[in-house]
Amino acid sequence: MDVVLRALAVYVFLMIVFRMAGRRTLTEMTSFDLILLLILSEATQNAMIGNSYSVTNACLVIVTLVGLDILFSQLKHRSSLIERWLDGVPMIIVENGLPLKELMDKARVDEDDIMMAARTSHGLERMEQIKYAVLESSGGISIIPK
Repeated sequence: MDVVLRALAVYVFLMIVFRMAGRRTLTEMTSFDLILLLILSEATQNAMIGNSYSVTNACLVIVTLVGLDILFSQLKHRSSLIERWLDGVPMIIVENGLPLKELMDKARVDEDDIMMAARTSHGLERMEQIKYAVLESSGGISIIPK
């Protein structure tokens, strides 16, 4: 039972940390982010398994984590409040060619990120060509051209 409680605690802790870290953390990975993710996975594994390296404990951890994932997806399906808290909501970061600096700072997005998305998705070259840029709940940036 100890391993199940450890897995539950680590899962909830990681959800809170990644939610606080913001959406851009999960979509735009740099080499530093990959290294951090690998280190986090090792620390997480140690926290969940402890000193026991048995196959039974590993199976219990896996079942607990998958069960929690299913539980949270069911809760999100039933409650829009929980869905908004866990996944966030889309955020307009450019309106009629004008960057909304306060929201961009809050989301840790800069103009280069927006212009990269604009070039990639629509071949746009200037901020003035963007009607709306939306930071989606998945972390991607959607561009609506003028």
